[in-house]
Amino acid sequence: MILREPIIFSVSTYSYLKESICKHGNLEIGTIEKKVFPDGEVYHRIKSDISDKDVILIGGSCSDSDTLETFDLACAMVKYGARSLTIVMPYYGYSTMERSAIDGEVVTAKTRARLFSAIPLSPRGNRIILFDLHSDGITYYFEGAIRPFHLYARPIILNAIKEITDGKDFVLASTDAGRAKWVQSMANELGVRPSFVFKKRIDGSRTEVTAVNAQVENKHVVIYDDMIRTGSSLINAARAYLDSGAIKVSAIATHGLFPDDSLEKLKNTNLFEKIICTDSHPRAVLLEKDFKGFLEIKSISEIIYNYLIT
Repeated sequence: MILREPIIFSVSTYSYLKESICKHGNLEIGTIEKKVFPDGEVYHRIKSDISDKDVILIGGSCSDSDTLETFDLACAMVKYGARSLTIVMPYYGYSTMERSAIDGEVVTAKTRARLFSAIPLSPRGNRIILFDLHSDGITYYFEGAIRPFHLYARPIILNAIKEITDGKDFVLASTDAGRAKWVQSMANELGVRPSFVFKKRIDGSRTEVTAVNAQVENKHVVIYDDMIRTGSSLINAARAYLDSGAIKVSAIATHGLFPDDSLEKLKNTNLFEKIICTDSHPRAVLLEKDFKGFLEIKSISEIIYNYLIT
């Protein structure tokens, strides 16, 4: 789709990414007025003229409030004359709830996709841009005329790996066999050996590492995962690699969620040389200044800009 007179907006939590995207080229920045009333209800007004323009909305589902703000704004943008609507969703919330494991569980990844599918259709159509989904199948949860596109932060991840290892001998690893294919593919491109750990589940919340599948002795091990939440799996894997003779461990992820004090706990383990993630989640951006030297953020803004404009 060739965009004509594109205008870009964002929900409140993604204003930093909107500004970063605009640094790569000439985009009109839209203005939204937002108020929160004493009872918690939210008022929005689109102040920019969007009639017959291609509208880009940097939205999110990092929280329920972000989800509703994205939905409300998107619906209003179509109502007020958007020629086309592109929702860029750097992090898709509830992506690990993509299937039911026991009877009665809500598949929230699917119900959220249905919500965004219900946004009224603009004259030239609606599309939603998603990044490094936990499960590729989530794109099939969207219904009707909305068109989902799955982009990958692979170029950013590969460059970050090269930077952190300085071209020296290292092993690219994963926290478990679930990410083994991703890690093997990137390891082949980098010309290094992949590794992953075997885990045994002890109970509903605990796992135990039982083996490491590759030689990591005297190696720098770089662990890749699509997301870091509390980091418990990451910690178990790092310990296993160090116990197997690794000289140091770093971690790289696309989405850094880091709820509560999880990043501080990761740092305090003294297991990791550094953690790198993208700016796909606002929590990671918020924490970077307090963990400078330990947490490093790479931006996905150029990938977004190039996809939208070229």
